[in-house]
Amino acid sequence: WNARAGGGSKARISAMQLVLLLAAASLLAGEALAFAPALSGLGSASLQAKLRPASGPSALAGRSPLPTARAGRSVLPLSNLRATAAAEVEVDYDSIKIDNVRNCAIIAHVDHGKTTLVDKMLDACKESSDVDDGGDRAMDSMDLERERGITIMSKVTSMTWNGIKLNIVDTPGHADFGGEVERVMSIVDGVCLLVDATEGPMAQTKFVLMKALARGIKPLVVINKVDRDTTRVEDVETEVFDLMVNLGATDEQLDYSTIYASGRNGFATTEWPAKKTDNMNDLLDCIVDTIPKPTVLDRPEFSMVVTMIEYDSFLGRICTGRITSGEVKTGDAIQCLDQASTKIESGRCTKVMARKGQGKVELSSARAGDIVQVCGLAKATVGHTISSPDITEALDAPAIDPPTLCMTFCPNDSPLAGKDKKSTKLTSQMIKERLLTECENNIGITVSPSEDRSEAFDVMGRGELQLGILLENMRREGFELGVCPPRVLFQKDDSGSKLEPIEEVVVECDDEFSGAVISKLSDRKGVMMNMGPAAEAGRTRITLEVPTRGLLGYRTIFFTDTRGSGILTRAFKGFEPYKGDLANIRKGVLVSMRSGDTSLYSLGKLQARGELFVDPGVEVYPGMIIGEHSRDNDLEVNPIEAKQLTNMRAAGSDDKVNLPPPRAFSLEEMIPYMQPDEMVEVTPSTMRLRKANLDGKKKK
Repeated sequence: WNARAGGGSKARISAMQLVLLLAAASLLAGEALAFAPALSGLGSASLQAKLRPASGPSALAGRSPLPTARAGRSVLPLSNLRATAAAEVEVDYDSIKIDNVRNCAIIAHVDHGKTTLVDKMLDACKESSDVDDGGDRAMDSMDLERERGITIMSKVTSMTWNGIKLNIVDTPGHADFGGEVERVMSIVDGVCLLVDATEGPMAQTKFVLMKALARGIKPLVVINKVDRDTTRVEDVETEVFDLMVNLGATDEQLDYSTIYASGRNGFATTEWPAKKTDNMNDLLDCIVDTIPKPTVLDRPEFSMVVTMIEYDSFLGRICTGRITSGEVKTGDAIQCLDQASTKIESGRCTKVMARKGQGKVELSSARAGDIVQVCGLAKATVGHTISSPDITEALDAPAIDPPTLCMTFCPNDSPLAGKDKKSTKLTSQMIKERLLTECENNIGITVSPSEDRSEAFDVMGRGELQLGILLENMRREGFELGVCPPRVLFQKDDSGSKLEPIEEVVVECDDEFSGAVISKLSDRKGVMMNMGPAAEAGRTRITLEVPTRGLLGYRTIFFTDTRGSGILTRAFKGFEPYKGDLANIRKGVLVSMRSGDTSLYSLGKLQARGELFVDPGVEVYPGMIIGEHSRDNDLEVNPIEAKQLTNMRAAGSDDKVNLPPPRAFSLEEMIPYMQPDEMVEVTPSTMRLRKANLDGKKKK
């Protein structure tokens, strides 16, 4: 157009006027805009604001709609144009009002798509969700999270939609990290409950929903993965409603909204399959409409409970939480109170920040109801109250379910201690400082000095996966230590009777394997509560209640029994009367009686005795476990014996030794495999099973 008109300034003005005129006609007619490239060059945010259709009759209503877009030109649908305008409305985080803030947590069972959904919400709100390795799952920032594909720690971010600031908290879905879910419930006013459209509500779904309902929160139900071929949307809707009724939801909580979504494909809709969309607008609009504005204390003094902490080499300790009352500014005097209202320290607020997308935004001030990060205190930790100096009473911290398992961490005392070149932290003092640091940030972990071993520490948590993640992090940081087997933490009721933790277990497997699963769990004091067909043909879904001690070491057996096709999930249910002693559920082990490197000749003779854990050429020492015995008793063996050289020849003396691959253990598999008289030697490079008492004679 400019070239045809001679390229003058008048031609450019008339071209812009023509674009505006055609845009208004297209929007009124509800047609797609065929001139998106022109709009992008004229300043999309300001121009699209001018192009919104006005109410009332228009002089252009009688004009015919625009013709079909020319070949090679992109078409911008009306819904996408409105979404772009909603996402690009500027929100000043410094002056945001409480009415324009929504605090929401994403809760669900493991692998139901929480983190992927948050990625798509960030994209819809034009926030960066790029990660360093080019992958997805922007909220999974830890190395172990990205390696294992699970969320371990709760994380908060924010985005803007239609002028509303959305503080979104991504939570773990595994039962062992349930404490992460419990602590974030105190900083949000609503939750998005994600449910897989095929699997339906699972064990952890019930746990997280129960915590939300107990706080009086009305959930927004999101049925995810509706685009899969195996979906059963109507049945899942019914199961969610029945679950809420069984958990004692009020009439108001039962009047919840439902969104149908696909996090992977990035769409959400209020009706399925009648209304199909290609964006997340319906979900974001529903969060804004259904999640209530934050409730705050009506007082001018600043106060907030610390929910998460992190460290920065320049800023020091960064405390994250929701402001309960008042306002905080950079330079204000602040103090830290523990849960007993005892003053821990005082200082000045050096910086106030808010998370936004993948980054942080520095604020000059923040008001009650918003989730922010405060710097300036060195001793504040999770559960403490940060407040103005005038406050004398601490805020209530969220109650957390007690731990169910305990393991003892101690310095490594094996003959190979300190020989790993990557080991940099070996002393009990270093181990103690690291464990206390973990307690400050991880509310589900508790540490105390051990009563049975000197220079050792009892670490209490929710499950072997949580404790295994802690050990793996310490191993990568250069720690070398010994770990004793997990033991269940019992309680007593008012009459003095022993109570033990019980977990709800949901198993899905092929029909042919259901008998073996039920038999094995029954031997471990499990009680079957329900059994029926699964969503997929030929598979059975079984619900059981099993003691926590009965589940230790069962996961490997389960995958063996189901040929790797089974799905096992678990969630803490509560404490119930002791179910009785368990029978011996593991065979004995092969224990080395010599020091040196294992030989192919010796291992070839030992393979008939059981399953081996080591390859030839591995350094061993007396008391180290090198395999599992085929019988119930332990057997001391010599794995370093070499073949004697001789000039004599005999038939069969030079037969080739064929060794099967040794059984490989992950750290999470080693932990429940141990018996009470055994332990694991953990170093940055390797892990070894061994006897706690290396002197076989003393053991006998």
